[in-house]
Amino acid sequence: MIWWLIVAMGLLVFLNRYVFLEPRLPLRLGANLRQFLGFAVPGMLTAICGPIVFLPDQHLDLHPLNPYLLGALSAIALVLLTGRVLPSMLASMLIFFLLRSWLT
Repeated sequence: MIWWLIVAMGLLVFLNRYVFLEPRLPLRLGANLRQFLGFAVPGMLTAICGPIVFLPDQHLDLHPLNPYLLGALSAIALVLLTGRVLPSMLASMLIFFLLRSWLT
């Protein structure tokens, strides 16, 4: 049963991607739908990172010395200042690990 579920979900994901990426298929998305789908990635990223940043010990931690919050803020600031994602993420990870070892 589990193998069938894994295969079915893999097939569903593949077909979902194939329909939108195959140039010979006549399916085209309108401008409004493409603009709406542009918000999916930031929404998913917020849903994944939000609990990690704000609930590190399974309770709300808005303390200014929360290393997760400071690491996230440094990542945002570095990306906005430099415009380069990979070096900013590496630098903010280093900042986070240094803050975590220093503050805890």
